[in-house]
Amino acid sequence: MSKNLSQFISEDLRANPPPRQAPLTLAALATHYQVSLTPVRQAVRELIAAGVLEKSATGRLRYRTTPHTPLPPTRVPLPPSLPRAWEDELRRSILQRSLRGDREFLREEALSEHFAIGRTVLRQALHRLAGQGFVEHVPRCGWRARELTLTEVDDWLRVRERLELLALELAWPRLDPPTLTHLRDGNVGARLDNDLHRYLIECADSPLLRTLFAQHGAYFAALFDHAAPETRMEEAMAAQHRAILDALIERDLDRASATLAAHIRAQRRIIEKLLRQLRNDQK
Repeated sequence: MSKNLSQFISEDLRANPPPRQAPLTLAALATHYQVSLTPVRQAVRELIAAGVLEKSATGRLRYRTTPHTPLPPTRVPLPPSLPRAWEDELRRSILQRSLRGDREFLREEALSEHFAIGRTVLRQALHRLAGQGFVEHVPRCGWRARELTLTEVDDWLRVRERLELLALELAWPRLDPPTLTHLRDGNVGARLDNDLHRYLIECADSPLLRTLFAQHGAYFAALFDHAAPETRMEEAMAAQHRAILDALIERDLDRASATLAAHIRAQRRIIEKLLRQLRNDQK
């Protein structure tokens, strides 16, 4: 997947340079293309080697030639490995089932008809979602949404806190001040940007950490992303992100670690509030 994504990003940046005022940083590009930093880094390396981009004396990216002259309108087709809209909708629907405690088995025929896709394609998507922890497969019965309990949330948050603090420690020498500032600017008021967590994992440069978060954290990341707006907690979460990023920008590792740990623990109250709301709605 990374190879296909990096090719798409590289070709798209050649054909469609971002506006002059847009920040040309790894984090900003990852947010724009909705991918991790890994394919962005690979694409940037390719563009630097090809002489399209260069790094300034301060380490900032810039185009070697003036990229903002009018270009013929063109878009490079997205590679087929990128998530499709129907798959995102399926993931959201399953997450909502999980939150409601809906243990009914999914009807493949109805889902195939709803999304206008074949049963084989649907099963492939369900297998991917099972690998990410969204669904479970019961032999001879089918698929159903994961059962969510607060005990399970507590278990994950304890593990996540330790892993993400380790990621911060490993990432510390590689953190880029302009990227941190850009991430801080993405958390203003009620505008919540969770790229901070992805950035720390990427900068840790640990394949094992990336694998652990990809395999065990995808469901919970989607859960927390859904819960903050549903409980109107975006502003509080964004403020916590800014506090973490302020400490990182000021190179205060102890304060950044303590604030990050408190932020992760606070997720429990949000999920508890959301489940309480859902139970009251079902009465």
